[in-house]
Amino acid sequence: MNKLDFSGFGVNLFDVVNLTIPAYIIFIIGLALILGMLAYYFGRKRYVSATLKYSDVRIVKRAARSNRQRYRFILPVLRVLAIALLFVAFARPRAGTEVTDVTSEGIDIVMLLDVSSSMLAEDFKPNNRLYVAKEELKKFVNKRTNDRIGLVVFARYAYTQCPLTLDYGVLLNFVDQVDIGVVDDGTAIGMAIATAANRLRESNAKSKVMVLLTDGDNNAGEIDPLTAANIAAAYDIKIYTIAAGRPGNAMYPVQDPIFGKRYIYQPTNVNEESLRQIAERTGGKYFRARSGEELDQIYSTIDKLEKTEIKVAAHVQYRELFQYFVYAALALLALEILLANTWFRKLP
Repeated sequence: MNKLDFSGFGVNLFDVVNLTIPAYIIFIIGLALILGMLAYYFGRKRYVSATLKYSDVRIVKRAARSNRQRYRFILPVLRVLAIALLFVAFARPRAGTEVTDVTSEGIDIVMLLDVSSSMLAEDFKPNNRLYVAKEELKKFVNKRTNDRIGLVVFARYAYTQCPLTLDYGVLLNFVDQVDIGVVDDGTAIGMAIATAANRLRESNAKSKVMVLLTDGDNNAGEIDPLTAANIAAAYDIKIYTIAAGRPGNAMYPVQDPIFGKRYIYQPTNVNEESLRQIAERTGGKYFRARSGEELDQIYSTIDKLEKTEIKVAAHVQYRELFQYFVYAALALLALEILLANTWFRKLP
C-alpha cells in the first residue's frame, strides 16, 4: 500500500537548535506569511519601485497597457508559490510502501460427512439432508482463513475425499462431487473418525478438529465410534458432532420400477447419546440440527469456537520527497529574478 507521510513536519527544521514547535504553529506562520504577501501586493493600486511627478497624467491614463504591465502580477505569484513549496519541504513529505507481515497459528480441520442413503430424507425442506449439509459445509469453508481443511465421507466405508489443504477452491469442488451411492450403504462412524484421526495425528497445528455430521447410528466398520473417539482424544483431536434430521418419521424418496419416484415415511435412527459421548470424550460439543437454519447456526457457532489467531506486523519503507519541493521552490525564485530583470524590468 502506497503512503504519503508528513509525520516529520517541523522536526528536522528545528533539530539543529533543539527547538520543539508544534506543527500547527508552523502551518499558521506559513499561512500568515503567504496571506500577508498577497494582501501587500493586491492591496496596492500600483506595483512601483520608483515614481516620477507629472503636472497632468490624463494622457498617460488613456494610453493602452502593454503585455508587460498586464502580466506583471506573475512575479509576486511566483514568489508566493516558492514560499509555499518551501513550507511543504519543511513538512518533510515522504512516499512509502507499507509491508505487512502476517503470521498465524492455523487450525487443521477435517469435515466428516455421512453419505448413506438416509441422507436423502427431505425433512430439510425443500431439499434433502445431504444437499443442505453440503451447502452449509461450503459456507463454513468460505469463512475460514489460514486453516487447512480436509474432507472425509463415509457410508459403509470411509475414505478421504480431500486431504488437508489451504486451496479452498479445490476443496469446494470435491464437496460438489459428493453424492449418495458412491459407497455401499451403511453408517461407519467409527471408521470415519479413525480415518480422519490418521490424517490429523502428525499435524503440528495449534488445534486439531473434526466436525462430524451424520443422521444415523453406527452399523458398519471394524472400529466402534467410542473407541475411535478415544484414539482421537489420545492425539489431542477435538470432535464436534452434529445429528442431522427431525425426530420421528421423515420422507424418503424411493425409485419404484413401475410407478417411478415415490415417498415413504421411515423413522430417524440417529444415536444422539453416542454422538454426545464422542464429543465429551474429545473436548468437543454435540449439536442437533432439525432444519437447514439450525445447521447454519451450528456451523457458525463452531466457526466462532475455533478461530485462528492472526498476528499482523506492518512497517513502511519510506522515500524522502522534500528535496523535490526545494528544487521547485528554488526554480520559481530563479524564474522570478530572471523575469524581473529581463521581460518585466522597469526603468527609471
